[in-house]
Amino acid sequence: MNPKTTRIAGEIEKTKEKLAGVMARLRELEKQKNELENAELVAVIRGMKATPEEFEAFLAARRGVPSPEHADTVQIQETGDNQIDI
Repeated sequence: MNPKTTRIAGEIEKTKEKLAGVMARLRELEKQKNELENAELVAVIRGMKATPEEFEAFLAARRGVPSPEHADTVQIQETGDNQIDI
């Protein structure tokens, strides 16, 4: 094999090894970030001092979905042009 080709092939292998190490570090950092975000969310939720049912209703309201205990109710809004939105 040509010496230049051998040298370049060696550099490619070294670069691949470095890249694998960097990717592993990236995955670890992303995992740590996710764990910290989850811990922060848990702390906020616990700080609400709400029952699981109250928290579920809160989340449903934020998503615009009726909570299970109010799923059979219909919201009616009156618009300015004498029409009713259901």
